[in-house]
Amino acid sequence: MPLPLVYNVRSVRRRWPVALLAVFGIALVVAVFAVLMAMSQGFRAALRGTGRPDNAIVVSRGSNSEVTSRVELEDRSAILDHLATLRGPDGQLLESGELVSVMSLPRRSDGRRTNVVLRRVTPRALAVRTGIRLTAGRHLTPGLEEVVVGRRILERIAGLELGGILRYRRRELRIVGVFESEGAAFESEVWGDYDTLVGRRGPILSSLVVRVKDPAEIAALDRWIRLQPNMPLKAVSERQYYEDQAGPVAKTIEALGALVAIVTGIGAVFAAMNTMYRIVASRTREIGTLRALGFSRRAILVSFVVESSLLGVTGGALGCLLASTLHGFSTSTSNLQSFSEVAFAFRITPAIVASSMGFALAMGILGGLLPAARAARLPIAAALRES
Repeated sequence: MPLPLVYNVRSVRRRWPVALLAVFGIALVVAVFAVLMAMSQGFRAALRGTGRPDNAIVVSRGSNSEVTSRVELEDRSAILDHLATLRGPDGQLLESGELVSVMSLPRRSDGRRTNVVLRRVTPRALAVRTGIRLTAGRHLTPGLEEVVVGRRILERIAGLELGGILRYRRRELRIVGVFESEGAAFESEVWGDYDTLVGRRGPILSSLVVRVKDPAEIAALDRWIRLQPNMPLKAVSERQYYEDQAGPVAKTIEALGALVAIVTGIGAVFAAMNTMYRIVASRTREIGTLRALGFSRRAILVSFVVESSLLGVTGGALGCLLASTLHGFSTSTSNLQSFSEVAFAFRITPAIVASSMGFALAMGILGGLLPAARAARLPIAAALRES
């Protein structure tokens, strides 16, 4: 017959100083694992939430980001003539041709310079891209040397205060507004007027964003573009385009998290194993008594594995609690596609909690298997003779 669970709980409570070491070791491993996964999830969410699924973005076929893309104005005109786009209340096409580049600005934290995206937009940009909302100031006025800044990049970059001056290529751009975009990557950008800031690059675009009636039309648009001679462009869903850009960085963070989890997890397993060996050694007579009362070797084995699992689950819960203190904490990293800084918030999701608890349970079970097997193999007579 199996040993009651209350026996394991009382055992852990009675030997709590020893058990606490294993719990803290597992908790630290789980906390590091959960934080790295939350960082990856936050970065993915920032880019995944950028754009609309019914917006098509047209960029150069061989480019990795808008920074390295080039769309000629005649190609823009041909695409808009071909595509039956939705129209806004004023009857105009819902499209926005934009020019994207990066500028080097100092961080608030250490003064070191980092790349920040400068997006030159048309007045139609706010109609095409929904979810953009001013939190302070006003929108920029077309024809004036004005910019608005995303709220997350404002928190991390020096010199972007509302009412201040941003110096860019011998221009003095007045900062007239701060905007948010529901946590999307646009919050890491600075937006200015296209016609005012096009500069020496001439009338070209980095991308063309256009609203379609049905997301299924995007694939048809892409096929049409590829059939056109001298049009080395492609059309993809705007939401998918930005989500794909998260891939390399997010995978790197996840790989780092897996490596750290494996290395530190091995240490935690040995710590739990050492704890369980000490518990077995201190309970030799108790184990002999249980065997004399009729409990089988299997019952002893299962009981000790359950006990080590309790330590793992407790450590996992504590680790998740520690990691949850960083939920919503803002940080930034470089987007490897655009070589610019993207600010985002840590996101502790139910899936991360579940995987962290599963990882903790696995460490507890692995740490208890060998000590449990030793306890189950103890001869009854020899165990009862232990002092």
